[in-house]
Amino acid sequence: VYSRFCLEVARGLKRSTHPQANVKCFPTYVQDLPTGDEMGKYLALDLGGTNFRVLLVSLKGHHDATVDSQIYAVPKDLMVGSGVQLFDHIAGCLAKFVEKHDMKTAYLPLGFTFSFPCVQLGLKEGLLVRWTKGFDCAGVEGEDVGRMLHEAIQRRGDADIAVVAILNDTTGTLMSCAHRNAD
Repeated sequence: VYSRFCLEVARGLKRSTHPQANVKCFPTYVQDLPTGDEMGKYLALDLGGTNFRVLLVSLKGHHDATVDSQIYAVPKDLMVGSGVQLFDHIAGCLAKFVEKHDMKTAYLPLGFTFSFPCVQLGLKEGLLVRWTKGFDCAGVEGEDVGRMLHEAIQRRGDADIAVVAILNDTTGTLMSCAHRNAD
């Protein structure tokens, strides 16, 4: 298993074998690991299945953080509806979450964990390659999901949320663990 996994990762990293690789390796544009000294309040959004999580992460320096989160459902009709409907639903849930935490007027940077295959063009730009996990929303494949989320938030106009990063769940796990333990 280990040898096969390493072979597939190597194939996924090489330009010449990437199209045939079972493990697709795409650039993340993440430049640095966290030091643990970061401070401030941030939103995180984790979309990867029939539910998604919204988290308020308060970084306090010294590898200390608190997290408050809420899980929201993605109704079946939204999983196969239009991309605009899906992102409008997510933006509505973000607005409710921010209001619940009395932060409607605060500027909140948001990290978006999007657990679907994407080709990233930059830290906050990612084109959906294809839907998986039962999703088949029209008008999203080949589009920038960061822009689509940003536009949905802007349409509402009731929260000052900025999408500052898109990442997959593997990169999100790496960053979270690196914040807690730099070793």
